[in-house]
Amino acid sequence: MIRKVERSTEVLSHLRVLEIGSSAAASYCARLFSDFGANVQKVECPAGDPIRRSAPLTPGGQSGWFAFLNLNKSSVVVDATDPNAIAQLTALIEDCDILVDGRDIDSADCPAIDIAAIRQRRPGLIYVEASWFGREGPYARFAATDSTIRALAGLIKLAGPAEGPPLHAPDFQCGILAGLWGFIAAASSAVAGMRGVGRNWSWSLSIFEASLALSEYQMFEAYQRGPVMRRIGINRFWPNFPVGIYETKKGWLGITTITPAQWRAFCDMLSLSKLRDDPAMVLGADRLQYMEQIERQFIPRLKTRTAQEWFVEGLKRKIPIVPVPEVSDLMVDAQMKERGAIVPVLLDQEEGLTVGSMQRLTSTPPRRGGKVPVPGEQQTISKSRQNLTDTTTIASDCIDAGGPPLRGVRVIDFSMGWAGPLCTRTLADLGADVIKIEAIQYPDWWRGVDRRPAYIEDRMYEKTARFCMANRNKRGITLDLTRRQGRTLAKRLAARADIVVDNYSADVLPKLGLGYDVLRKLNPRLVMMSMSAFGTKGVRRNCRAYGSTLEQGSGLPSVIGKAGGPPVMSHIAFGDAVGGLNGCAAVLVALIHARSVGQGQFIDLAQVECMMPFAAPWITVHSIAGTPPVRYGNRHPQFVPHGCFRCSGEDNWIVVAATDASMWQRLAALIGRSDWAMNSSLSSAEQRRGIEDVIESSIESWTLTRDPDQAMSELQAAKVAAGVARLPIDLLNDPHLRSRGYLQEVERAFIGLHPQPSMPIRDGEAPYAIRAPAPTLGQHNNEILSGLLGLSDAEIAHLARERIVGTKMVSEAELANARSAASN
Repeated sequence: MIRKVERSTEVLSHLRVLEIGSSAAASYCARLFSDFGANVQKVECPAGDPIRRSAPLTPGGQSGWFAFLNLNKSSVVVDATDPNAIAQLTALIEDCDILVDGRDIDSADCPAIDIAAIRQRRPGLIYVEASWFGREGPYARFAATDSTIRALAGLIKLAGPAEGPPLHAPDFQCGILAGLWGFIAAASSAVAGMRGVGRNWSWSLSIFEASLALSEYQMFEAYQRGPVMRRIGINRFWPNFPVGIYETKKGWLGITTITPAQWRAFCDMLSLSKLRDDPAMVLGADRLQYMEQIERQFIPRLKTRTAQEWFVEGLKRKIPIVPVPEVSDLMVDAQMKERGAIVPVLLDQEEGLTVGSMQRLTSTPPRRGGKVPVPGEQQTISKSRQNLTDTTTIASDCIDAGGPPLRGVRVIDFSMGWAGPLCTRTLADLGADVIKIEAIQYPDWWRGVDRRPAYIEDRMYEKTARFCMANRNKRGITLDLTRRQGRTLAKRLAARADIVVDNYSADVLPKLGLGYDVLRKLNPRLVMMSMSAFGTKGVRRNCRAYGSTLEQGSGLPSVIGKAGGPPVMSHIAFGDAVGGLNGCAAVLVALIHARSVGQGQFIDLAQVECMMPFAAPWITVHSIAGTPPVRYGNRHPQFVPHGCFRCSGEDNWIVVAATDASMWQRLAALIGRSDWAMNSSLSSAEQRRGIEDVIESSIESWTLTRDPDQAMSELQAAKVAAGVARLPIDLLNDPHLRSRGYLQEVERAFIGLHPQPSMPIRDGEAPYAIRAPAPTLGQHNNEILSGLLGLSDAEIAHLARERIVGTKMVSEAELANARSAASN
């Protein structure tokens, strides 16, 4: 039986959010507000949001996707044929604080309204408008689906068997990513309103560009290294090996080896000393050349023990490995339920489970479950109601009506790699002053894991494009946190900050004396977020993890691929970008609370939970029906046809989908099958499913005679959803991105002029300008130590002599000598 929704301190209960149109991006953006108590009204036509009919469906015909996207909202039915429809909708908009608009994706029979006129009458309204590709550009009016967007975004071509076709996952991955970006835009505007910036915020959100949050790492690796990436097999990805999913005696095991130490530990665990000691296999990119040889040696050994036994062994050796769960495993996971990652949901008369909020705020937690509204149903809401500006404000000298929304916010960034730095980069892009803390002994590992002398001497750690991509707009300082003086300075910085972020393992900062229990005494208003892989409690809390580990442990691979095949990964580091965006969303919610009541809090974000929304509908349907998820390969539970088709040339592919009867008829006529187009017995997707093989063969006969861009052009001219399966390197010259100024040129020491990706959210026609390149190691030591903390030149010089601060990375040999001296 569904229990009453837990509503502790609901931090967003003062907000009214209105959602119009039909879009997974808009729905997920609004769902994130409802998770924290906002009064979210969803406007639907009399037939209901089309997503209500999106597969997979429960036995009672309820959509698993709709359930996840619309938990705890209310529904308002507005009939466009009613003479009062425009007045009714206008009144709803004028009474809300935030308007989330998905009409450009699907108007869903929403009445036509003049948003600009309403915004003039409603000062302070925050407006977020989602579209597939943005308002302008060559793709602006393209027909699209989630899969065609991912194809164009470089997220399909590198996954799947080497011979093809590339493998892609079911919907709505792009909608979830874009929903996060929309929430970040709206929440940052709410923060600005709390400091007295009374702007009329109007954000345009490109779902295509939002999806590039997953592509940007590989895009910039390709920028630096050239066309080195290709599809190399299921669960294999450049530039590291092994990073994949492997069969054990019982169950599947996700394995990731990045650093030389992890590779050595993995070989030791499997008693493969020859592989461990081979100098040709020190780095992951080197091991890619020997994949078959390496797998022949370790795959048989993995089958001698269960996935759980290997996981326990991996914990001891600090190897990033994790059992790969089925959907049924997630629902009985005690830790998931305890943390609220899996929550109860009521769908009309059906009781089931769905994925809860990932933003695990500890003082003002999100709701744990709830109800999905039937069309026209109003749900009970909190009574709190106040204007965004009726709150505690910060110093008036920070008010700037023309500046970015987070100007005046200070962030201390202890994070490394991609997830944490993407979180703090987004805060910096939105105007926050982000101070990144590294150490010359332990710099951010995204500068490179190679510690050999030549790498250090040539300062190769200053030349990695991925580090520059993730750390722009920040100031950089080095502090050795293993030393008392370094920790003291870090505490002084935290005492003056609004937010602290780290993505170390759960115990690292507490063991250094920099945990939240210490820092909150210095700064009660501080919001501190731990972005560990599995949270701060439980048996997996000490598990080492990368973005690949998070995908492996999320349940998503179990619903991707073909029936009877292995669980399939979609990306080399899927979990990193997703964790980073969820982290950014979480700290913004906590910052709104801190600005309201003057009290900070701790956020226990488990990055593996951030991946679970992508598997949410299958969790819901399985919890009610009890049957395992159907795996469709490149097909779709709702659209026929839907697949990835070979074009002329070497390894060229295009994703094509027919989303309704009229699109199917246009597609059939285009490929020379007018008989199909006129055949009423093929008007529905289920009727076409009986000849799906034949339809796919005919489509591929047509695409094989065309290069992919020509095929896309002809299909889009017929208003058929289609997208070329791009490689990440192709995005550097994508005509649509180029026309929109998505890539901005930035000058930086050691690498010179280089491109940087823009945010997919725009408050105006142009993207937010990038203010500064990523810092070189310790670049802002003097500026921060002197200007912010007031240290004298003599004090700073002493810190440099003691190597507590510095600007040059310490080699492995120097580090070993220092450890030896300390122990003596």
